[in-house]
Amino acid sequence: MALITNGFDDTTTAAQVVAGIDLTGRRAIVTGGASGIGVETARALAQAGAQVTLAVREKAAGDRVAADIARTSGRDDVAVAYVDLADLPTIDGFVASWDGPLHILVNNAGVMDTPHGTTKQGWETQFGTNHLGHFALATGLHEALAVADDARIVSVSSSGHASSPVVFDDLFFERRAYTPGAAYGQSKTANSLFAVEATRRWAGEGITANALMPGGIWTPLQRHWSEEKRRAGEEQARRAEATGTFRMKSPEQGAATSVFLAASPQVAGIGGRYFEDCGEAEIVEQLQGIHGVMPHALDPDDARRLWDVSEELLAAARAG
Repeated sequence: MALITNGFDDTTTAAQVVAGIDLTGRRAIVTGGASGIGVETARALAQAGAQVTLAVREKAAGDRVAADIARTSGRDDVAVAYVDLADLPTIDGFVASWDGPLHILVNNAGVMDTPHGTTKQGWETQFGTNHLGHFALATGLHEALAVADDARIVSVSSSGHASSPVVFDDLFFERRAYTPGAAYGQSKTANSLFAVEATRRWAGEGITANALMPGGIWTPLQRHWSEEKRRAGEEQARRAEATGTFRMKSPEQGAATSVFLAASPQVAGIGGRYFEDCGEAEIVEQLQGIHGVMPHALDPDDARRLWDVSEELLAAARAG
């Protein structure tokens, strides 16, 4: 099966991706739409004609972004809704309030390299927020996605997935030493595996899901880094850029692959894959810098197991 390619690259912006695409009549939700690449993802979808809802943890920030997107897109229907992906009742409340079809769900929000902690339900913070929160949202909105035409789920993963597969016998670091990078990597692998299994289960209902690596972008996602780690990261990026092996992206460029998967006719009906720079990534045994996808992030058996485990965890939390 040939990889999906096109003329886009790591310099492509979200606005360039949707140029000439009409999303009029389509409804989209972008989690984490009040900061980073979520803002530019939502902006591009609105500019292409979609009615966008920003699902955010900080309502005031969401309102400011919605007003800005309305100003730049010419749309006056950008909505803002409160959702805390680390608190299951807020997700269930949002789902209960949603009415009508949903054509695009961009699971964009996330946390990275947090100190060891737990969500309101007692799940390790990064796995609980990045995967289980989005899993609850997507499965809760399944009916709304099923009644839409060509419904798409976009799952924002990361090259960080290479740091860890999903460790099923210790998801929450209860028996192994916690390291922020391994916890983040496990959650990003889970984001990719979700896309694999969601497509297997739901493609017959017209719902597909794909995962992606947005690239290297300086956003609030790095807020848990120490000053020393941030300086080291910036220096590493400068050295890599000097050799031509890597290029940091702007938020507009970082949002491009999410928007490509949400809107491009090129991926209509296609799911269960992992993309970078608006093209499908090659499966590799070791990442080339940040490029490629490891086999464990697309493993169908792990994807099925993760889905079952996730359903069990949600059921137990709700029975609580």
